[in-house]
Amino acid sequence: MAASDFSRLIAAAADTIAGHADELTALDQAIGDGDHGLNMKRGFEAVRADADAISAKPLPEALKAVGTKLVMTVGGASGPLFGTLFMALGKDLSAAPDRDGLAAALGKAIEAVAARGKSQTGQKTMLDVLQPVQEALAQGGTAKEIAEVADKAADATIAMKALRGRASFLGERSIGHMDPGARSTALLVRAIAETIEGS
Repeated sequence: MAASDFSRLIAAAADTIAGHADELTALDQAIGDGDHGLNMKRGFEAVRADADAISAKPLPEALKAVGTKLVMTVGGASGPLFGTLFMALGKDLSAAPDRDGLAAALGKAIEAVAARGKSQTGQKTMLDVLQPVQEALAQGGTAKEIAEVADKAADATIAMKALRGRASFLGERSIGHMDPGARSTALLVRAIAETIEGS
């Protein structure tokens, strides 16, 4: 991937998180500690600030650099989880991956996130978006279709009872609220998909 293309992906991700920071904070105020939007915005703005240096690296190293930056700058549980996602992607992705390689690397990254969070799908977390996105990618879905899968998966967390994270303390009262991590994951998937589709 050309450095300019990776820079565009960073900008798209940072723009969408900044544009939805208040929404993410509101979602987190309902079932968490209310800082998800601000934390994610801080993290992706830090990545944006280093976009030129990060984008100049080979793709695997660039992804690891994004993950490291997120771990260092996003607070709460989200930093290690989103950081692990990007670092694991960088570990298993080749410099010029095809669809099968990307799907396989995303599968490994999901396993790494699950291990980091001691969680699994169905527990009202970002995994509930990542897993169907990986499946849609592996099955040949278009960028638009994959973005729609992500949005629907985030919506589906509204009906779930949280079993992991701070939201799990609310028990049944967590039902009726979208998981903020699932929403931010879906936003990132859509931003990346639309940027790639527009290339």
